[in-house]
Amino acid sequence: MAKCDKCSNQSKFFLPYGPHKYCNKHFNSFFEKRFKKTIRKYKMLSKNEVIVVGVSGGKDSMVLLHLLEKFYSKEQTIKALSIDEGIPNYRNKAIKVALKEIKKRNIEFKLVSFKKKLGKTMVDVMKKTGRNKTIGSTCSYCGPFRRKLLNETAVEMNATKIATGHNLDDEVQSIAMNFFDNDLKRMARLGAITKGSKGFIPRIKPLYLAPEKEIIAYASLNKINHFSEECCPFSWQAKRNAFRTMLNEMETKFPGTFYSILSFFENLKPSIQKKEKTTFCKKCNTLSSGTLCSACLKLEKIN
Repeated sequence: MAKCDKCSNQSKFFLPYGPHKYCNKHFNSFFEKRFKKTIRKYKMLSKNEVIVVGVSGGKDSMVLLHLLEKFYSKEQTIKALSIDEGIPNYRNKAIKVALKEIKKRNIEFKLVSFKKKLGKTMVDVMKKTGRNKTIGSTCSYCGPFRRKLLNETAVEMNATKIATGHNLDDEVQSIAMNFFDNDLKRMARLGAITKGSKGFIPRIKPLYLAPEKEIIAYASLNKINHFSEECCPFSWQAKRNAFRTMLNEMETKFPGTFYSILSFFENLKPSIQKKEKTTFCKKCNTLSSGTLCSACLKLEKIN
């Protein structure tokens, strides 16, 4: 059997893009060092920040909360925020898992629901959209609504940064989707950190360089409790599924594809970023690229 790259123990993890072979101990060390390196490389944190972690209960957000608590809780104030989209037998189960873990850590927590803040759940949205292509898929509404409530509530919680569990796979899929849509404006907004402005809290992605499979392995190895049942019942509509399948196949055939795409994007980003006039939504006064923000535009559509 193959030996660990760092010691004489038997390897338990093979990372083909390296290639790397690690035992349990050295996989843990590798994963955590990359996490801290990502935060340093992209200058995500300063001292005495108030970090609001977007916690869904899934593997990414629970691993993120675990790592921030483990390495940054002495210098930073860490809080947690969950968004309830109102999807029965899915989000309520995930939030239950998240709440259990958050209570163990004794950190400030806030739960916000679509129903209370927007007057609609995702079930209501699904009934309006379904397969109606003229007003978009159900999934196209969820993201803008979640981002809106995440930012508004983080402001109330005095956050200086919002941390989300977006991983390498998520980022590469977003890059590819915007490339295929010829949407350079939206692609330019991607990256490890989103700058803030008036009323908009900067967002950071500390798992930006972590592949999804390794997050699953780290959660299992460190016994990090998370919601791991079926995916969202509406996710069959998401265009992202096709890109996930395509990119995973490429990564399997050509290990390192994900990191190559990310490097290409980071080299390209300075060329596609433009200085645009900062505008705010006339309805909710949040940062917007037009007269209305994406969330308010979509609320108008389904109303």
